[in-house]
Amino acid sequence: MLALSSAALLRFVLLTTPLDAGALAPLPTCASGTRQLELMAGLPEQTHEVCIRPGRSTSFFFDAKLARVELPGRERFRMLEAETGFTLMATRALPAGERVPVTVSFEDGRAPARATFVLVVHPSEAEQQVLVTRQERTLASYREGEQRALEEARQCRWEKTRLQIECTAQVGLTTLLSLQLMGKTGVPSKDLETAVSAAPGNTLTTSRARSYRSDTGNEEGGRKRVRLAVDQELRNTGDTPWTLAGAVLVGPRGEEWKALAFWPLEPLAPGKRHRVVVEVEVPEEAARGSFTLKLWSQQGDGGAELFEGVTFPAPLLDVQK
Repeated sequence: MLALSSAALLRFVLLTTPLDAGALAPLPTCASGTRQLELMAGLPEQTHEVCIRPGRSTSFFFDAKLARVELPGRERFRMLEAETGFTLMATRALPAGERVPVTVSFEDGRAPARATFVLVVHPSEAEQQVLVTRQERTLASYREGEQRALEEARQCRWEKTRLQIECTAQVGLTTLLSLQLMGKTGVPSKDLETAVSAAPGNTLTTSRARSYRSDTGNEEGGRKRVRLAVDQELRNTGDTPWTLAGAVLVGPRGEEWKALAFWPLEPLAPGKRHRVVVEVEVPEEAARGSFTLKLWSQQGDGGAELFEGVTFPAPLLDVQK
């Protein structure tokens, strides 16, 4: 039962565990759907990171005509420009973790006159649309921004306190029951030791694996949701530390589910082994077939680590009351 870490416990670990001091330029958090950015006049120029992925397009839309777009190494991109935006797609020549600046200059003369974005090559995610608007910086906007920051800080303190209470007052079976992750039939598991295989070129290899299924009471659009977890013992065959930064589960038809939580956060040293647990939530009918688990590192110095042949336990019949 301990192999299945709850989402609340893992989120608490994220808040309280310091990052490895040697990890440089970790991959950013990628926005899902449309991302909106506001450029404020009168403030120091900010550099916004935007996730891109080879083979996936990312579109920028602006509220004014562009005078110029500067993109170093443009030959490594497919790019389509318009008066008020552009769409680009990285080629496979770009390695995960590489950062490429793109600077735009506006034609109308309003401040800010230019803006710089950093395209971060991500092994598994890409932001599809980025909407950029410019705002004049007024005293009211300063006050509004200050109030928003204070509210966000209060919200973060409240969330951290709530997670601390959950993690200190409720542990083990109590945590699973309180989060409604136990169900009437417990948490069935499945041995994957001989089924899961590391893809060629992986830095990580697997020596032991087990999957878990938790039937929750959650529904979305009338469809029942289930929690799935993969617990592996991994070995770092590379010559540098490897730190887990994110994961997705890829279904039989190519659909992807981003990890709700993963553990642990400490780096895996070269030649060493440790357990890695990844948890996702999917529609009940999607929890069938053979999956691929994709992991990527904070170092962002290579592609995703792929583990194929991941399957999950079948649902058990409800026990009689």
